[in-house]
Amino acid sequence: MLNETYKIYKSGTDIRGVASEGVAGEPVNLTDEVIARMAAGFILWAEKKVGKPASGLTVSVGRDCRISGERIANTVIEALVAAGVKVYDCGLASTPSMFMTTVDFGCDAAVQITASHHPFNRNGLKFFTRDGGLDGVDIEAILEHAQADDKPAQAEGGSVEKVNYMERYSAHLREIICREVNAADYDHPLKGFHIVVDAGNGAGGFYASEVLEPLGADTSGSVYLDPDGMFPNHIPNPENETAMQSICSAVLAANADLGVIFDTDVDRGGAVDSHGNEINRNRLVALASCLALEGNEGGTIVTDSITSTGLNEFIEKHLGGKHYRYRRGYKNVINKALELTAQGINTPLAIETSGHAAMKENYYLDDGAYLCTKIIIKLAQLRQEGKTLESLLADLKEPVEATELRFKITDTDFRATGERVIKELEAYAEQQDGWHIAPDNREGIRVSFDKDGGDGWFLLRLSVHDPILPLNIESDSEGGAEIIKEKVLSFLRTQSGVAV
Repeated sequence: MLNETYKIYKSGTDIRGVASEGVAGEPVNLTDEVIARMAAGFILWAEKKVGKPASGLTVSVGRDCRISGERIANTVIEALVAAGVKVYDCGLASTPSMFMTTVDFGCDAAVQITASHHPFNRNGLKFFTRDGGLDGVDIEAILEHAQADDKPAQAEGGSVEKVNYMERYSAHLREIICREVNAADYDHPLKGFHIVVDAGNGAGGFYASEVLEPLGADTSGSVYLDPDGMFPNHIPNPENETAMQSICSAVLAANADLGVIFDTDVDRGGAVDSHGNEINRNRLVALASCLALEGNEGGTIVTDSITSTGLNEFIEKHLGGKHYRYRRGYKNVINKALELTAQGINTPLAIETSGHAAMKENYYLDDGAYLCTKIIIKLAQLRQEGKTLESLLADLKEPVEATELRFKITDTDFRATGERVIKELEAYAEQQDGWHIAPDNREGIRVSFDKDGGDGWFLLRLSVHDPILPLNIESDSEGGAEIIKEKVLSFLRTQSGVAV
């Protein structure tokens, strides 16, 4: 059982904390001592998972560009080497590339130093084996070792080798584009395309210089490609409004055919069409579904719970697939896809509206660069047919209004309170005329309304990690979202433990 000190480091399937000074009220808690304990805990966990002593393990270590990244990576490597582990030091790298070292290098495990899109002073540890990213129970086991200060036996023979794995990873993406586009100029399939990249000063700048440009693409007008762990221009996050405005503006300024944007560690991506329109959230899920269902007719697409009614119709009626709404959390949708696949159900894609997209053909790895590569391939293929990328989304019905509200749970046991509120709302909904509870909902409660009742739907759920009840609302009529909001608020105002 984790105590209060170590419980705060667990962030779903990652370890996260404060790694640098600079934000008032946020003292550093990812110290060298704590990192060394966590690395030792990981070694003990990996020995059991892989079935080898530490002296027989090969582990890769990479980091994003955060200002604390090099310090933390060095501390992790030192702990690994002291236990006899063979280490590949990959330096600046994307998170998905670190998983791929378990494929290309045969590493038993990989460690990535990252805190995704979180502020510059944050950092953390993300782990992989050949089976994919770790689950929450694995992170808890590692932290329990760290809390107890458990250490592996010291051993001779540990070593560290610096490798430029991103070079190999980039070559892999280039090979995929060349093969799938199959242009007359095979080695330059993107000649004549103008594609801009916004890396947000994260680790994704390589995509312009190492993937697109060697294939003939014009990447002029790309922005914030240089890694800068202070993120001086905008948060590297495809869900962030300022970040999306940045790439939209870059596309329009350059008169580009496409824009792509990544989060800090490149496990998420988004896109912008030639008119400066975002391909994000439901539109990104729709486009990824188009790509994933090619050759997988009738396949199942797993998404998180807040996807729109229009997206459901697009997947099932336009694409002929099946839509399986599941819980928020990228690892939740990936694990559900793995579970369905094990049951013999063809599940080519697991995707969260945040931009985490994991394709079966790519080890169910959430990889923003791979997703954008697939989009670019389709862009090139469509041009050969005289078509545009935008044409793929012409039949996607989008809501007139969409909003999200977040209600703080004030009770100490926020999970119990949240679950109670949702259960009571469900009972309340069952008694209301015109409230239609979704039969296929798997998180919180989802209710739809006819045209005279708001012409849309809401989903109230409990946040994965925080004492928050997020409320998502969509309506197909102007003013409908406000009608639906008031219906939900009239109920929530009767509930104790929730700030409305």
